[in-house]
Amino acid sequence: MFESLTEKLGSALRNLRGVGTLTEANMADALKEVRTALLAADVHFKVARDFVERVQTQCVGQEVLKGVAPGQQVVKIIHDELVRLLGEGETNLSAARPLKILMVGLHGSGKTTSTAKLGKLLKKRGYRPLVAACDIYRPAAIDQLEILAKQEELSFYADRASRDVPAIGAAALAAASADGSDCVIFDTAGRLQIDANLIEEVKKLRAKVQPDEVLLVVDGALGQEAVNVAKTFHEALSLTGLILTKLDGDARGGAALSIKSITGVPIKFIGMGEKTGDFDTFYPDRLASRILGMGDVVSLVEKAQEHIDQKDAERMAEKMRKADFNLEDFLAQMQQVKKMGSMQSLIGMMPGMSGVEVGPDAEKQMARTEAIIHSMTYQERRKPEVLNGSRRQRIANGAGVKIVEVNQLLKQFQQMQKMMKMMKGGGGKKMMRQMEMMQRQGKGGFPGM
Repeated sequence: MFESLTEKLGSALRNLRGVGTLTEANMADALKEVRTALLAADVHFKVARDFVERVQTQCVGQEVLKGVAPGQQVVKIIHDELVRLLGEGETNLSAARPLKILMVGLHGSGKTTSTAKLGKLLKKRGYRPLVAACDIYRPAAIDQLEILAKQEELSFYADRASRDVPAIGAAALAAASADGSDCVIFDTAGRLQIDANLIEEVKKLRAKVQPDEVLLVVDGALGQEAVNVAKTFHEALSLTGLILTKLDGDARGGAALSIKSITGVPIKFIGMGEKTGDFDTFYPDRLASRILGMGDVVSLVEKAQEHIDQKDAERMAEKMRKADFNLEDFLAQMQQVKKMGSMQSLIGMMPGMSGVEVGPDAEKQMARTEAIIHSMTYQERRKPEVLNGSRRQRIANGAGVKIVEVNQLLKQFQQMQKMMKMMKGGGGKKMMRQMEMMQRQGKGGFPGM
């Protein structure tokens, strides 16, 4: 979502190279580009203006530190201001038990999916969540939530016969108490636009269940309109937090950069995809780093710790060190990487890689590679040298690919084995030259490696 903003901010800051002292004159053009970049990202004009003024006040007159490029010094100032803009302070949920969370928002913002995602996240944190279906209007809303609840092994409550939403909420609380659940998440109805009936119904439900948290689910693609939606809901319901969804899309990201400053309501969670695992706590400093092209190494490490077993990682590293890495090992490694998320999301967390587009072909190639290895026998994965022509044809037929793709995979694997042996024998420089040659030939090695 922030690729365009990252690129424009980077261009603006590159113009400060070679400057000895940051002055109003040499900052003027750079800050003008920064302001233009923010407005192009659909950031509210008042927010963009105040942001630039604060950065200028801090930058002008500062001596550039020895050994630090002017652009880097300004990046630090802009990073700190972005964190402030995105929302500093406490973003944790209430510590109350049972924890009652009311999910509100417009139709299509992703409330039902976010309800299940939040339930899954809280379950990982030790809660026993129950999700309650309080949307009695949208066709299949109750069924959708029930399916997601079963998928994530969450307790579920619904009353398909009742049309009394506050009564359904009260019954859900009783069901949670009987079930031993210590967290209840209420999925409410939305509309295509804000209307009095929607607000009134949610007000009654709020009064009945007395939630500890009222979270507004906002579509990140709405831009500045998301800010207006948040203001209206906040005035009516006294929101305690926001959930921004669809931040993996190609929208400009203005909502994320404007909404906290305008409404005063903190962003607590973000949704980065359609899967229930594509949901996390919002960290302003991490998003600011990603916007500035600095990556998000902390989140990347957390994902690795969550999905990759440390003992398996150590065993794999030892096999690679000894040049004893086979296709069985590679398949296991690729499956672990897939658990961490899409290749595009992982690339975006790496410093300096925010503008790199992986594209759908890389994901498809990973799937083909996995299919080819799955079509091999255990012996063939362990000892690829036994793969003669007839075996390769059988594997190609089983994977639904051409034999040339099987041959290409095996050739790349052989090249990788040679590199590992070079590394084992101390031939690091020779290995680097080999990798550069492969890159020039357009052979990027194994997808996902």
